[in-house]
Amino acid sequence: MVDKSQFRDAMAHIAAAVNVVTTDGAEGRCGYTCTAVCSVTDDPAIVLVCLNRSSAMNEVFKRNGVFCINVLNNDQRHLSQQFAGTAGVAMQDRFLEADWRPMPTGSPGHQQALCLIDCEITEVKEMGTHSILFGRVIKIDVNRDEDEALVYCNRAYHSVSIGRDATI
Repeated sequence: MVDKSQFRDAMAHIAAAVNVVTTDGAEGRCGYTCTAVCSVTDDPAIVLVCLNRSSAMNEVFKRNGVFCINVLNNDQRHLSQQFAGTAGVAMQDRFLEADWRPMPTGSPGHQQALCLIDCEITEVKEMGTHSILFGRVIKIDVNRDEDEALVYCNRAYHSVSIGRDATI
């Protein structure tokens, strides 16, 4: 079996888009920073996000039954840090910026994000320390004015130029 720290060190070398995954509904509004986001299939459009099972948000997401993936641009490092909990910002204060708007599912979408992927949870799979939330994509918004993606690799933020003609 592979050592946990060795595994984490190896995973740190995989560059990943930085996302803030949000939800809102009967159980309340919350969100977290996430690099564990993946497309599953395009017909139907399904994505997955991973959420630590020990997180207080885990049950909130499951009970709300919806989430929105906010793909962050390079100027949104502060949002990544706020939603990662490293900036010491209370959950209700993380949504104080005026740029948040409800998506069709009710989940918050940030108007300056590179892309918003609004989803209804169709299935949850428990795997080790995490819940894997599968979401059927309801709506996609792409911000054509942003051209620098925020990525995380080797435990640091980086910028990737995506150009103005990027499409999904």
